[in-house]
Amino acid sequence: MIADVLARLGGFFDRDLSLITWDLADITLVALVLYYVLLLIRGTRAMQMGIGLVFVFVIYQFAKRMGLITLYTMLDTLLTSLVLIIVVIFQHDIRRALMRFGQRPWFTAIRAEVEEQVVDEVVKAATALANKRIGGLIAFEREAILEQFIEPGTRLDAAVSKELLFSIFIPSFENPMHDGAVIIRDGRIWQAGTFLPLTASPKLDRTLGTRHRAAVGLSEETDAVVVVISEERGAISLCFNGNIARNLDAASLRKTLMSLLMRRTKRRHSRTNTAEDTGRSSRTSDRPAAGETGT
Repeated sequence: MIADVLARLGGFFDRDLSLITWDLADITLVALVLYYVLLLIRGTRAMQMGIGLVFVFVIYQFAKRMGLITLYTMLDTLLTSLVLIIVVIFQHDIRRALMRFGQRPWFTAIRAEVEEQVVDEVVKAATALANKRIGGLIAFEREAILEQFIEPGTRLDAAVSKELLFSIFIPSFENPMHDGAVIIRDGRIWQAGTFLPLTASPKLDRTLGTRHRAAVGLSEETDAVVVVISEERGAISLCFNGNIARNLDAASLRKTLMSLLMRRTKRRHSRTNTAEDTGRSSRTSDRPAAGETGT
């Protein structure tokens, strides 16, 4: 088998140089398209379902080679309509992926600089809110687009600043946005006053209020990173991947946000450090105020 592959590879390069160059360009283009498609659906449910379809295709090839007629016929009928199935199942994800493609900032250096400024403003705002014992909820949208997971609030499309974030969460009857969450998308405040899905995990500390449960719930459903400010203790927590790191100071909050949003560390290393921080911080209680359980 290896000899056959080598023979075919030799035949590929045993041609005119222009034909080889053209074919290599074609292969590179297809690889780039697949790469960016994977980037667009990464962090969404479409990625999980796509892996399932790949698994079905592998079983289909196995049944074909092993002569499993019944299984092969069933899967062949299914895969014949694969394009229609993909469009029906992933119609919302396809639309959101195309929107994400149009909105994605492709210049990495510029994006990194903007994200660093945004993180600094969020850390300043979270620290100021914690010092004043004002509750807050700030979510960073990453790869997964959040429309299907949240209850929409007020669209702002504003630059991220400490002053604006602080004013959004000031409790007042004339300020309906303070009860919900702020969503940051592509370095700007996209919406305020949004409501997030609550976690149903029985493992979460029962002393945590609705604000913390909403933050964990969104991080379970998506790859979003959520900053939570507690009203009673003035403590800052960070939720991602269904985990919660509690009682963070400004320096540790900034460091963790930068590592998650800028992807400067390997994913495995980040998860290890996060698990250690979560284990240490979870020993300290962060009981929500009675008013916080309704926000």
